[in-house]
Amino acid sequence: MANKIVRGMREAVAYAQGEGVEVRETFVQTPAEVDVKAIRERLRLSQAAFARQFGFSVGSVRNWEQRHRRPEGPARTLLKVIEIDPEAVLKALSA
Repeated sequence: MANKIVRGMREAVAYAQGEGVEVRETFVQTPAEVDVKAIRERLRLSQAAFARQFGFSVGSVRNWEQRHRRPEGPARTLLKVIEIDPEAVLKALSA
């Protein structure tokens, strides 16, 4: 394990210095849109309960639903995961 760490550090330094090293880049595309109100209603939660259960502020949930603001980056990704598998998110948050 230590050899892997040292090799990784050397590769990182070489990459930072502009040397050609083999690198694997992973890009995750966040979903374009999420319908927060539809997700929340499908779960049969009030805005306050939805916010509390998944770690959002009530104001954010309200603004997203009223389209005053749009969830960005990690929040949008989390909302998409909640839409697909809310139990997995709850399990992860309770661990």
